Amino acid sequence: MSHLYVRGRAAPWLVAALCMVVVLAPARAARAAQSIAVQLDRARLIKLPERAATVVIGDPLIADLSIQPGGLAVITGKGYGATNVIVLDSAGAVLTEQTIEVKGPSDPIVVVYRGVTRETYSCAPECQPRITLGDDKDYFDKTLAQSTSRNNQAMAAGGKQ
Repeated sequence: MSHLYVRGRAAPWLVAALCMVVVLAPARAARAAQSIAVQLDRARLIKLPERAATVVIGDPLIADLSIQPGGLAVITGKGYGATNVIVLDSAGAVLTEQTIEVKGPSDPIVVVYRGVTRETYSCAPECQPRITLGDDKDYFDKTLAQSTSRNNQAMAAGGKQ
């Protein structure tokens, strides 16, 4: 093992700092590898371990998971926060456990505060009302009703072909 010396003496602060980097870096990397980041209202594909038979989501209000053919799963962010996903084999042995972190949108948004009320707009490229958790109830309900009505009309029009 090599030693670090400064003017003939060991530099204890440098040795301590390097030891901390060597000890903490793998732990931080392992934690980061165990975390799956998903944006709210977005989906992310993950590969399930071989022999996966059962998948459990800790809090389905935060994230949802659907299993797809070929050992894939789709994770959808449903609410802000963190939860976990546990994958078991047919004997009930844990194959993996990972944290799912659901974060806010990364697309351009504008948040308008009027006193204690909040409204969110998606600005890609023009600003339009956006359904976002935490917005004022009246704004949220009105925006959701408009979006639902539009989607229903589009589906009805598509069925008349």
